[in-house]
Amino acid sequence: MEEIKGEVTDIIYQNEANSYTIAVFETEEEETTVVGYLPFVKSGDTLKVTGRFVEHKEYGRQFKVETFEKLMPETLGALERYLSNGTIKGIGEATAKKIIKKFGEDTINIFKFNPEKLAEIRGISENKAIEMAQSFIENWEVWQIVGFLEKFGLGAEHAKKIYDLLGVNAIEQIESNPYILIDLARGIDFKQIDQMALELGINYDNQKRVESGIKYALIKATYNGHSCVIKQNLIEFVISLLDVSSECVEDNIINLKAKEEIIIENREETEWIYLENFYKVEQEIANRIITLDKSSNMKKIDNIENALKKVEKKSNIELSEKQKEAIKTINKSNVTIITGGPGTGKTTIIKTIIDLYEERKKKVILTAPTGRAAKKMTEATDKEASTLHRLLCIGKLDDEGIYAKHNDYKGEPIDADLIVVDELSMVDMFLMNYLLNCIYKGTKLILVGDIDQLPSVGPGSVLKDLINSEVINTVKLDKIFRQAAKSKIILNAHRVNNGLEFIKNGDEDLEEDTKEDFFFIKQNSTEKMLQEVISLSTGRLEKFGNYDFFKNIQILTPTKKGPLGTRELNKALQAVLNPNLEELPEKVSGSVIYRIGDRIMQIKNNYEMTWEKEGKETEIGTGVFNGEIGTIIEIDEKEKVVKIQFDDEKVAWYEYSDLEQIEHSYTITIHKAQRKRI
Repeated sequence: MEEIKGEVTDIIYQNEANSYTIAVFETEEEETTVVGYLPFVKSGDTLKVTGRFVEHKEYGRQFKVETFEKLMPETLGALERYLSNGTIKGIGEATAKKIIKKFGEDTINIFKFNPEKLAEIRGISENKAIEMAQSFIENWEVWQIVGFLEKFGLGAEHAKKIYDLLGVNAIEQIESNPYILIDLARGIDFKQIDQMALELGINYDNQKRVESGIKYALIKATYNGHSCVIKQNLIEFVISLLDVSSECVEDNIINLKAKEEIIIENREETEWIYLENFYKVEQEIANRIITLDKSSNMKKIDNIENALKKVEKKSNIELSEKQKEAIKTINKSNVTIITGGPGTGKTTIIKTIIDLYEERKKKVILTAPTGRAAKKMTEATDKEASTLHRLLCIGKLDDEGIYAKHNDYKGEPIDADLIVVDELSMVDMFLMNYLLNCIYKGTKLILVGDIDQLPSVGPGSVLKDLINSEVINTVKLDKIFRQAAKSKIILNAHRVNNGLEFIKNGDEDLEEDTKEDFFFIKQNSTEKMLQEVISLSTGRLEKFGNYDFFKNIQILTPTKKGPLGTRELNKALQAVLNPNLEELPEKVSGSVIYRIGDRIMQIKNNYEMTWEKEGKETEIGTGVFNGEIGTIIEIDEKEKVVKIQFDDEKVAWYEYSDLEQIEHSYTITIHKAQRKRI
């Protein structure tokens, strides 16, 4: 780590949401560019920054900031620029110049200890002088927050949010109750905060400690997709976490309930406990979807039978009775759920609905939770589909959504007559609530999904719970269409869901033209299983199609750990598929070797990563997201960067320090496969 001190002379870019900043920074030796999370920083500020110099492929030498500290300006020129930058209420360039001219080296002391003297300057009243001094001191207090939070393992990116919530007295509030941080930022290390609090003298059974432990346990449950937990399970976890008695935990559950920070709901003689926000969001989803469903059916198509016959004739298709039932249900309802496994005709229903409504000049919008699902939807319907995040114009809901208050969800209404949401099983409760908040009464909403797919990564089982409620009209498709039934993959997907054995190679009673697209290979030896995977990945499948591993094959495994988990399988597959025989540049990162030609996956959202996409005109944008897959196409040892081309053709340069954001994707987990973006 290096430390440099200087002045911010220009802000090139600053993200209003998280304060990620690119700025020109002038030291005594040079002018350079600094990049990083710099909340409250403006042009004219004097900083001491800690980090390292890196070489950006396009923008050259930059200083990547890890931590920073604001300093009082050390020269009169710097102080004048600071006072002029708009930070201090009531002071602009002209007034700043007058203050420096009048008080010179004594200016800071005047603000701190003799603010009434500012009124000696023409145009500054006594009230205005006091106001200026208060603003000056308030900003000084804000500066201290960043450094203080580092003791709790919180980076500068959290400082702005905590200041917005706690104000200038943040430090005092945190010192009196360190556990308050658990409520304010995701990813806080509870044990670290708890240890600090105990060292400060807080008792084991202190009310703040136990209440915070209960809330932390509820938050931790959300990481596994749960919106609530069984009371007894919660008590047992908190006892283990805090080393306190069950009576102590129960007493504090009562306290939190009295303060309305948690909600206890009795269902079938079992007590379930929610964080208040989660309960309110579930309530709002229920209320909003019922309100939408019971609104006037303004988009109903008259004489739907004749309309369907015309579409069938025009499209040269023959709808099944179940598909017609689904379309009629959509016509008579404002909200409809269409559910069924693969090959049951969901896509045909969507295409028919699009035709019906677009013929009547109605606006239809298609959307899905991931890029992969949206792309599949577009290919199947020949109509552009977007991700929910793009449709709703939301950025970091995945990362911060569970901490936003339910009444903070304000979105622009979606201009549409009919909205189709595919792959709803992957939509969590917060994204669903946001969507419903953006839909006009009278708009038809079609929710499509398969409850047998993996659930959302975020909290809540929206599709499953809506179906089980039996409040929303639901059409369940269970017949596999003849064309789909020729695929053993689809047949076996349904058999597994019904608790039946696989159809394997050589099984009788299959149609002659059934595709050879499913093989079950039984092995009990880990070593033999590994050899099977390698064999299938290196040419063994050629007689069944022109399969190229890097274009057509994806290995899935249930786990990351173990000899057949992603970590070990990726190493084994890289060794045989991309062995670097030509001795091209490589980069070792931890226990992983990255090579040109490697398939990789982005494993966290990076909203600041710059990328380019070649076309008629070069497109430049920012943002590479969790689940995007690409290929390493260059490793530049001199510049210490790795060039990655993603499957949507965008290209990004990763500094060596950014490689923690990617991992090999020769093999990926099943859950990642569901959510990967293409």
